[in-house]
Amino acid sequence: MRTPAKPATNSRLGKFRGPQRGAEFAAETAVGAARGCRAVLLDRDGVINALVYHQDAGVIDAPYTRAQFRLLPRVPQAIRLLNDLGLPVAIVSNQPGIAKGHLQPEMLEWFDRAMLTQIQSAGAHIDGVFYCLHHPEAKVPSLRRRCRCRKPQTGLLEQAAAQLHVSLSECYMVGDGIPDLLAGTQAGCRTVFVGKWKCEICQFSEAPQIRPALVAKDLWHAAKLIRQELAAARRQRPAARSGVCCSGKAQVAAPR
Repeated sequence: MRTPAKPATNSRLGKFRGPQRGAEFAAETAVGAARGCRAVLLDRDGVINALVYHQDAGVIDAPYTRAQFRLLPRVPQAIRLLNDLGLPVAIVSNQPGIAKGHLQPEMLEWFDRAMLTQIQSAGAHIDGVFYCLHHPEAKVPSLRRRCRCRKPQTGLLEQAAAQLHVSLSECYMVGDGIPDLLAGTQAGCRTVFVGKWKCEICQFSEAPQIRPALVAKDLWHAAKLIRQELAAARRQRPAARSGVCCSGKAQVAAPR
């Protein structure tokens, strides 16, 4: 299921008391932040499928051809794990390849079918696919625009959350790039970076203070980290009348 992308409408603090208390507080904060998480938003290229080095252009980018499209190891199993945790999973991805003239819409549809077929073969499923097809310098006039759905803007995430019937503060945002972290942070999501996080990557960020809540080597590792956080949150006795949402902001619990 691919939903056309359109412009969308729309910490806890504590005193540090030494290394041990700092570690305990970090763990408590993570547990509290994870307690309200109810859905997972995934970037596509570099998280679900492999990126490709296009030698003619000298760039690393999304695949353009059938031969270049392949899922990364254990991706279907990771999504199955998230499904088993009861978390809806949606894909939110910038896909300007059509706008730039790199591929035709039929190829993007083929990528979707290949991706979803392999995921379903592992007994997993995706609850929604949301793409931003726009680019400010698109060769295709109808797709040349500055929109709210292109990450790091949050419009695409808003569309996904609305379809999943969750708030963005109840979502994990998993991605391999700075735009994913920026979009997730601005939207109030709990962010997960997939890859090797290095401090110098922040030099290229529009917001150098951005830091992911979790860092995982791949989607399978990210899914396991999410499982650990949710398990820890469930073990911790909730407060009688209040809780903490996924982003770490206090919430009043609904009466039973």
